[in-house]
Amino acid sequence: MKRFSELLLNLIFTSSRNDKIAHIINWINGSDIEEIGWGLSIICQELDISRVKPSIIKEISISHLDKYLFDVSYDYVGDMAETVSLIWPEKITKEKNFLNASLTKVIYELKNITKQDAPELISNYLNNFDQNTRWAFLKIITGGLRVGVSSRLAKIALSNFYKKDINEIEELWHAFDPPYRELIEWLQGITKKPNVNDRPVFRSPMLANPLEEIDYKIINPNNYLAEWKWDGIRIQLVSLNQTVKLYSRTGDDISKTFPEITSLKLKQNFSLDGELMAGEINRPGSFNDLQQRLNRKSPSKEIIKTVPTFIIAYDILFLKSSDIRQKKITERRKILSQFLNKENLPFIKFSEEVKFKDFNELEQKRLKCREELNYEGLMLKLKNSIYQPGRPKGPWYKFKRDPFNVDVVLLYAQRGHGKRSSLYSDYTFGVWQKSSLKEELVTVGKAYSGFTDKELIKLDKFIRTKTINKFGPVREVEKSLVLEVSFDDIQNSKRHKSGLAMRFPRIKRIRWDKPADEADTLENLKKLVN
Repeated sequence: MKRFSELLLNLIFTSSRNDKIAHIINWINGSDIEEIGWGLSIICQELDISRVKPSIIKEISISHLDKYLFDVSYDYVGDMAETVSLIWPEKITKEKNFLNASLTKVIYELKNITKQDAPELISNYLNNFDQNTRWAFLKIITGGLRVGVSSRLAKIALSNFYKKDINEIEELWHAFDPPYRELIEWLQGITKKPNVNDRPVFRSPMLANPLEEIDYKIINPNNYLAEWKWDGIRIQLVSLNQTVKLYSRTGDDISKTFPEITSLKLKQNFSLDGELMAGEINRPGSFNDLQQRLNRKSPSKEIIKTVPTFIIAYDILFLKSSDIRQKKITERRKILSQFLNKENLPFIKFSEEVKFKDFNELEQKRLKCREELNYEGLMLKLKNSIYQPGRPKGPWYKFKRDPFNVDVVLLYAQRGHGKRSSLYSDYTFGVWQKSSLKEELVTVGKAYSGFTDKELIKLDKFIRTKTINKFGPVREVEKSLVLEVSFDDIQNSKRHKSGLAMRFPRIKRIRWDKPADEADTLENLKKLVN
C-alpha cells in the first residue's frame, strides 16, 4: 500500500507525460499481478467500493477529532481525503498487520466489509498508516483521484513495459473486470492471449486532427468526403449475442446510463462508431440537453421520457463476425448504409455526406453550421482511409466552427486539486445584467484552464488579497478583474443565475487593464444562443 501511495504522489507532482509513464512503469516492475490490476483500476477510476460510502469518513473523523478542528481544516483544504490525512492523530505504537498491509489486502477488505465493521477497520488503517498512505487509502474510498493520468496513459504504460500493442490492451481491458488477471497474465507471458470474440468489447477509436491553414490546399471533393460534426458525445455501440453495450470515446462503459438503447434485444452482431445525441431522431437537441443524461448510473423513467436519446452512425467496425476496419471508408459507409436500411433500427440515423465542389464552399458551410442544426463544424475524411486506432496525421480532419470570445468579471474562486490544491485555480465568472431598476453581475460559467503557471500565481494572489466573503472552500472576490473567455457554445440553462451556460469555457486572456464595467452584458450573450 505504501508503494502505491508513493506512486500517486509522484504522479501528482510530475507534469511531464513521459515522466508519469516512467513512474507507473517503475511501480509495475515491482508489483505482483493483483497489485498491478487493482492499482490501475484505481488510477483509471474503474474500481467500485460500494460497501463503504464516502460519508462514513466524516463520521469517523468527528468521532476521533475535535469537531471544530475538523470543520475549519476541511473549510480551508476543501478535500475530505486530504483533510483527514493531515489532521489524523499519529499513533505511536503501530500494528504490523495494518502497517504493512498490501494494496490487494486493503481492496479485498474494503470490498467485503460490512457496514457495521467498516468504522473499526477504517480507523485501524488510519491509525497505522503514515500521512501519505492515509491520503491514498481515503482516496480509494472517496474517489476523485485526480493525479493527472488518463485511463489511456495508464494503458500506454502497460504497453511500453510489456512491449505489447496498445490497441490489443485496450480491447482486452474492457473484456474483464478488475484486477484484470487474464489480461496481465497474457502480458507477462504466463498465458496465451484471451479470446474475447464472445464479449462485446470496446475498440480503440480513430481520431481526427484539427484542420490547419497549411492543410487547406489538399482538401478537395475528389480526395475527401465531408460530414457534419455533431454536437453530442462520441460512442461505440456494440451488439453481440443480444447483449448491447455502449462505450464512450475513452472506453468507459456507459450502458447503464442509456437503458432505452442497451436494453434492446438486437438480432444482428455489429459494432458502430457514432455520436450519441439528445432529442428526437429528426429533431436533435443541444449538448446542454444531453448533459442532463450524462453521469446518471440509474436514470429515472421521467428523465428518459423527457430527454430521449438516439445515435448518429458514421462508421461501422464489425458486422456479424467480420472485421471491416481495413476497408476504405467509402466502402464502410456503403456497408453501414445498407445495414441500417435493412435492419430499420429506429434509434439510429445514418450520417449523410455533405457535398461540396471546392474548399471555398466548404468554408462557407462551416461558417453557417451554427445556423443549421447546431453543428460543431465539419469532419473531413480521406476517401481511401482505413480505420486506424489513434490519431494518424492526414486521413481525418476536424474543421470546427470558431469559438466565441467574451469579457467577463471574476466573481468566485475555489482551490484546485492535486498540485493546485493550495492555489485558487477554479473560477466562476459573470456578465452584467442591466435593467431600468438595477445593474448586477450574474454567473454564466466556470473555468480552470487556459492560463500559465505564472498567471495562476498572480491570480491566486489577487483572490487572497481581494476576498470580500467566504462560503466554505469558496471565496467571493472584489468585482474588479476582467477575464477574456473563449467557449464553443452557449445554451439556456438553469444552472446559472443568468439562465445561460457556456460549453468548454477557458480563459484566453487576463485583462488586468480593463475596467469591470466594460465587461459584456447578458443581452449580448443571449444573441449567441441558438
